[in-house]
Parts: sequence; C-alpha cells; structure tokens
Amino acid sequence: MAAVGKLEVVEPSPRKLPRDARRLQLIEATIDTIARLGYSRATMSEVARAAGLSHGLVNFHFASKENLLSETLLHLAEEYRQNWTGAVEAAGADAPAQLHAMLSADFNPAVCTPARLSAWCAFWGEASGRPLYQEKCGSNDEEYNRKLEELCRRMNAEHGYAVDAVRTARVLRVTTEGVWLDMMTMQAPYGTDEALTTVMTCAAAFFPRHFTAAGLTPAQAGAGPQ
Repeated sequence: MAAVGKLEVVEPSPRKLPRDARRLQLIEATIDTIARLGYSRATMSEVARAAGLSHGLVNFHFASKENLLSETLLHLAEEYRQNWTGAVEAAGADAPAQLHAMLSADFNPAVCTPARLSAWCAFWGEASGRPLYQEKCGSNDEEYNRKLEELCRRMNAEHGYAVDAVRTARVLRVTTEGVWLDMMTMQAPYGTDEALTTVMTCAAAFFPRHFTAAGLTPAQAGAGPQ
C-alpha cells in the first residue's frame, strides 16, 4: 500500500461551486461586465467570459439575458437596502445619528465601488434599463424616501427646525445621487471622502446645529447611540 502523504486542501474550482455561490459569481461578473461594456452590450457570452465559465452554464442558471439583468438588479437593490437599513439600526434611536448614518451608508466601500456605480448608472440611464429599474426597485426607493422624510420631520419636531421635510429629503437624496454621478462621469473625479463631505455640507445647510461638512457636530457625535 502506498504511503499516505500530507492531506492537500484544494479550493473548489469556479465550475464546482454550490448553486447559490455560482449564481452570485455570475451576478458579480454581470456587474463587472456592465461596468466595462454598458447595459446593452452586457451579453451572456461576455458575462461567461468574465466569470471564466461557459455560456451554457450562464444559460442554465438564468435562462436569458433579461433574467440575468433582472437578478443582478435585484441583488444590487437588496444589497443597497440592507446597507442603509443596517446603518440606521446600528445608529440608535437619535434622529441626527440616524440621518448621519443613512447619508454615510451610500459611501460604504461595500456598495460604493466603481463597478457598482457604473451598473447603477447603466440601469438608471439607458432607456431599455429604466422600466426594469422602476419595476424592481420602486418599492425600495419609496422605503428609502419615507425614512429620509421621517428623519427630517423628526429633526423639526425634536430639535426645533422648520424645514419642509419632503423637499429637504429630496435635496439630500439628489445630492447623494449627484455625487455618485460625479464620481462616474467627471474627467478627474473626486473620491468618496470628498463626496461624503459634499453631502454633509448639504445636511449642514438644513440642520446647522447638528451637522457640519465633517459630519455630526462634535457635541452630537460625542452623544453616541441612544
């Protein structure tokens, strides 16, 4: 009998991953492909090439390009929703802390990557992608907007401000979306630190006793989660 040598641990190859892991691998490859080629040119063959897999395997998991793009958008939307809701929950009950967490969450490195920003811009910007975005992400957008408006109302009620909550929330949202667009389209884009500073400057214009360009005021930041 041959001697038993040292056990070698072999990582599973991309072709032998569990079903859920392989679907995630293909979704990540789709995000990268959209970032490189755009929405319309992100074919199943290009995704297969990016993932190092066969076209047939992509077809097995998603059946069509439409399904693949739909599942990719749903993945991005749920990732984004969990990111901001988790940040708000971790901030405690204080309205300024929650608002700061909600605005900062958009610049979490887990969701604010060049590939993800490119994918979001593709779904927003191309006519063929907008109906899919509206169908799959409308309820998530409404949830986000409701929470942002609620926090602006709480800033009025609990901290003596008198802003229009709906319009203030809208300005904060479009500022965040605007700096995301800047980061994708400018010839010399600024980084996430400057992007977040821009958003906090906007928050400080509405809530100057609680926010500065650097974020929460020192007194508010020192209060910690409540």
